[in-house]
Amino acid sequence: MTTPAVDYYFAPQSPWTYLGHSRFVDMVRAAGATVRVLPVDLGPVFAVSGGLPLGKRAPQRQAYRLVELRRFSDSLGIPLHTQPRFCPVSGDDAARLSTVVAEQDGADAALALTGAVCAAVWAHEQDIASHDVLATLLARTGLNAARLVQSQQPAVQQVYEANTRDAIDAGVFGAPSYVVNGEIFWGQDRLNFLERVLNINKQGA
Repeated sequence: MTTPAVDYYFAPQSPWTYLGHSRFVDMVRAAGATVRVLPVDLGPVFAVSGGLPLGKRAPQRQAYRLVELRRFSDSLGIPLHTQPRFCPVSGDDAARLSTVVAEQDGADAALALTGAVCAAVWAHEQDIASHDVLATLLARTGLNAARLVQSQQPAVQQVYEANTRDAIDAGVFGAPSYVVNGEIFWGQDRLNFLERVLNINKQGA
C-alpha cells in the first residue's frame, strides 16, 4: 500500500499560503498523505521563473491582488487584513524556523507552526521578522523554545537553500505549490484538483 506524498513548497509571508494552509492540512490528513514541509525563498524562484516581487508589479496587478484577497477571505470565511501592518515582511527567519521544526519535531509540528506564522501576519498583524514574535508562536504551538536559536545555524540555512533549489528543479514558480508525483498544483485555488489526485492515489493504494 502506497501512501500519497506531497511536497509543500511555500513562503510563510504569502497571503495565498495563509488562505490555503488549513484546508491543505485537513485535506492531507483526510487522505492519509505524508507531507514534506519545504519553506522556500521566493527571490531566487522568481529570478529564474519570470516572477516579480510585489513592489515591482504593475499597479493594476497590485490593485487586483487586493480585490482577490478580499474575495477569497470573504468566500472562505478566513479573517485577513489585505494590507497588514507588517507587509512586506521578510519571511526568512520564519522559514528557517519551520525548516528546523520539520527536521526535529516532524511535519505535523511544522504545519502547526506554519499556520500560526501565517495567521500572525495576515490575521493578527504581527511582525514575523521579530524573534520575540516567533518565540511567542513557538510557545503557543507547544514547541521547544530552543528551536529559535537552532534555526539560526548555518546548517539550517543550507537546508533552506536546498529546499529552494529543489523547488526550482521541480518547476515551482510561486507559492504555495503542492507537488505530487512530479505534478505541480500552484495556488490555494487549485486545492480541489490536489484533493482529487490524493483521493485517487488513496483509492489505488
